[in-house]
Amino acid sequence: MNFQLHSAMRLFAISLLCFSQSLFAQTEETPKVEIPSPPASLQTTEKDAENTPEEAETTGIRESFVKLWKSTGIYGFIHGVEKKKETPAPEKKAAPKEEEAKETRTAGWRMLIMVAIGITLIYLGIAKGFEPLLLIPIGFGGILANIPFSGVVSSDGFLHLIFSVGIETGIFPLLIFMGVGAITDFGPLIANPKTALLGAAAQFGIFATVIGAIWLSKNVESINYSIQDAGAIGIIGGADGPTAIFLASNLAPDLLGAIAVAAYSYMALVPIIQPPIMKALTTEEERKIEMKQLRHVTKIEKIVFPLMVLLICGLLLPSAIPLVGMLMLGNLFRECGVVERLSKTAANELINIVTILLGLGVGSKLAADKFLQPETLGILALGLVAFAIGTASGLLLARLMNMFSKEKINPLIGSAGVSAVPMASRVANKVGMEANPQNFLLMHAMGPNVAGVLGSAVAAGVLLSLLG
Repeated sequence: MNFQLHSAMRLFAISLLCFSQSLFAQTEETPKVEIPSPPASLQTTEKDAENTPEEAETTGIRESFVKLWKSTGIYGFIHGVEKKKETPAPEKKAAPKEEEAKETRTAGWRMLIMVAIGITLIYLGIAKGFEPLLLIPIGFGGILANIPFSGVVSSDGFLHLIFSVGIETGIFPLLIFMGVGAITDFGPLIANPKTALLGAAAQFGIFATVIGAIWLSKNVESINYSIQDAGAIGIIGGADGPTAIFLASNLAPDLLGAIAVAAYSYMALVPIIQPPIMKALTTEEERKIEMKQLRHVTKIEKIVFPLMVLLICGLLLPSAIPLVGMLMLGNLFRECGVVERLSKTAANELINIVTILLGLGVGSKLAADKFLQPETLGILALGLVAFAIGTASGLLLARLMNMFSKEKINPLIGSAGVSAVPMASRVANKVGMEANPQNFLLMHAMGPNVAGVLGSAVAAGVLLSLLG
């Protein structure tokens, strides 16, 4: 039995040995498959493998600091900011491809210049008292719009939303007009209706400047205004900020910032711009003319006036109804005497809140890539020309009226037709008192002054009807 078991074990051992040799021989005959080595950039040496965790941590910290640095305003001012791609307006000339490729970023120095302009506007409002209610929020909005990476003027930024909701839709200028109507007394105009002609004459600067803008566009290569742009620029001559904003937002939204700044700047500079023109176009004797005291205007006349103006405007020029209608609504609140709460709200709280939002919205359009263009310089120059022509037109018409009227008009009140209420009236009164200390022209100048407000609204309606 033991012999048989021993023999079986020997046989199993011999078989196992033969199988092992056969398997080993088969392995040697099998060809080797070469696995390609990874690229050199991905190969890791023993030294690298030892330092990889530390280097990864150092790299992560460095990248975080670089990312933080690239998100700062300092980096944006130094290296500029990527521009958003916009579809060019069909009326504009297409820029050459080479120029488009170069202008993919807004240079930091341009944004710094716009920040300086914003600070200048704030300074003029605070230190010089030039239209502070609007220049301060416009200047502040301009600073906000030019801080790199702030996002306030992006599609979901709060300044963009303010502009889209209030200015792009035209709501803010209309609410401002209602407030202006609630604080305006049309009594001087009702008492002396012929002064309405002086307010109408001052609007001549608007249409003359439209022609000038078209001429400038055709003769200056770096300036390209469409006919809509020319209409929006011309309204600066009316010296009425809300009207300029309303028309620009409808005809030339891209030029809104420059047009608004020009309009309010020239309104603020009335005491500087107008006196030289007034003295150049009138004689000393004409400036000394004293005007009789205006007659008393009854309450019924003041109530009927806004309704009559509204109906006449609706029949003759419906496109001007938004501006004229809101102006007359505010005035009706004031004169009817039974809605004191509405009148006070329109004249105080509402107009103040809307003024803040309007200023910030306009300031959001003072972006460096849009404002610092040759067209902007053209707007500022044309706006000054429009303002000067409007002032001169009122003065010259007043002198012409004196040739055919028994009751003389002091030509100085014609300059108030530019509708910068009430500053233009104050300037006319001041220049008149310099010639004759007993010459009080303030209330007389308010006639063409408030007529100018109506005139600029009507002119805006005409331009919107023709060019819109």
